[in-house]
Amino acid sequence: MPYVITDACVDVKDQSCVRECPVDCIYEGDRQMYIHPDECIDCGACEPVCPENAIYYEGDLPDELTIAADRQRAVMLPLGMLKGARKHGPLNTDHPDIAALPPREKSD
Repeated sequence: MPYVITDACVDVKDQSCVRECPVDCIYEGDRQMYIHPDECIDCGACEPVCPENAIYYEGDLPDELTIAADRQRAVMLPLGMLKGARKHGPLNTDHPDIAALPPREKSD
């Protein structure tokens, strides 16, 4: 089971997780980051550095957040193995549920 980025990341995209990921499997969507489930090695390096506490091990997702794993798979799996977020660049998309969310208020 891979790690999952939940909608707590929407409109934040701090990218601390990206800097910690040893396999470069965290991709940038338009409004949130996504972990490629087939590229993630389940190391957990991303989870403790997320300032929004948006990252969970899929097996530990609270019931109300399990939809995040489905969204992540729906965005990433059709793209196949991308072999690195830095090489691939931004996804230029989001899951439709994420795209439809109202803008998150910026905190000062």
